Amino acid sequence: MRQLQASDSIAMNATAIKVRGLSKSFGPVNAVVNLDLQVPRSTIYGFLGPNGSGKSTTIRMLCGLIIPTAGEIEVLGYAIPEQAEELRRKVGYMTQKFSLYEDLTAQQNLDFIAGIYNLSRSHKKRRIHEVTERFGLAHFLSQLTGSLSGGQKQRLALAAATLHEPELLFLDEPTSAVDPENRRAFWETLFDLVSEGTTILVSTHYMDEAERCHELAILDQGILVAQGSPEQLTRDIAAQVLLVIADQPRRVSKVLEAASFVHSTAQIGNSLRVLVDKHLAEPEKAVNQLIANAGFNPVQCRLSSASLEDVFVAATQARKLARNKRP
Repeated sequence: MRQLQASDSIAMNATAIKVRGLSKSFGPVNAVVNLDLQVPRSTIYGFLGPNGSGKSTTIRMLCGLIIPTAGEIEVLGYAIPEQAEELRRKVGYMTQKFSLYEDLTAQQNLDFIAGIYNLSRSHKKRRIHEVTERFGLAHFLSQLTGSLSGGQKQRLALAAATLHEPELLFLDEPTSAVDPENRRAFWETLFDLVSEGTTILVSTHYMDEAERCHELAILDQGILVAQGSPEQLTRDIAAQVLLVIADQPRRVSKVLEAASFVHSTAQIGNSLRVLVDKHLAEPEKAVNQLIANAGFNPVQCRLSSASLEDVFVAATQARKLARNKRP
């Protein structure tokens, strides 16, 4: 695999991760397909997508834990996987599944991680004190890790991942097992780390978390279907969004989904969010006409601003339509 040349790197000091043509196959399964992306330093960059979209596989390739089938990776100036060993001391990795030892206390786990990174006795003492204060670990340091709640385990895992003060932090669906209050507090901590210069790449399938990222890459079945800031993505969505209020939303939804210019419908309470062709003229009139022709009572129908969920649906639907049109 060819290493990236110095001339290939654009503003290296401002770029934490640079990926070109990255692919990974497991036998006949294409987990990641021809991925290109750049992650700026001191930002939170999100991977958004459902299970099986390639988020975890990509993170493991960026860490040098698995070998790509094709493509080029540069992380913090290191060519990966060739220089993965040199990179490891500069990155932290919080896995999707809790990976600390549950039969050790929280304190013992932190001591163990400090030993892995060869922190001196004085440095270890200082850093454990700092992460204990930052992540609120003091009252359960002596508890067996297996007895901790989901939120406590999450805080301990983040403390362990940042113990050696990494420049770059990989977080693989870090909030999947915690409640909304702990999720909110966790994200505030991430912004504290970014303000201190840490770069964070986080994977998630929560739309509210994706909205908090500086930039996003939306993945679907291993393919990058959209990328940019949340504001850019919602502004440039490849569809028009309509809010439809109907007396019989389920039946109206079936009528709309049968129309060729309707990409998708989603019910929220008694209303429907309807995605239609981006270039459809007078979309409100077209939708109202469909509903009236099907014999339903007049409804409220108006254009609405797009959400990230709308962006994801529009991007994946566009890809499916393009695939279906192939000879």
